[in-house]
Amino acid sequence: METQINCAEACVNGCVLGDKCPNKEYGKQASQFIHSTSMDKIHEIAEEARRKKMLEPPKWVIPDEI
Repeated sequence: METQINCAEACVNGCVLGDKCPNKEYGKQASQFIHSTSMDKIHEIAEEARRKKMLEPPKWVIPDEI
């Protein structure tokens, strides 16, 4: 039986499933990216993402009624 959890909420302080994590492959990819990419390139990617976000129109978030 596969455990279904919301990783964005449950794993805020680290993975709670350990070796059974269905997203383990992404951790390996991220680690490879970090080790093979220069810090300058990572900053460049982050700056480009920030610029794109600043150019987007504002998004209104209307909370659900209580």
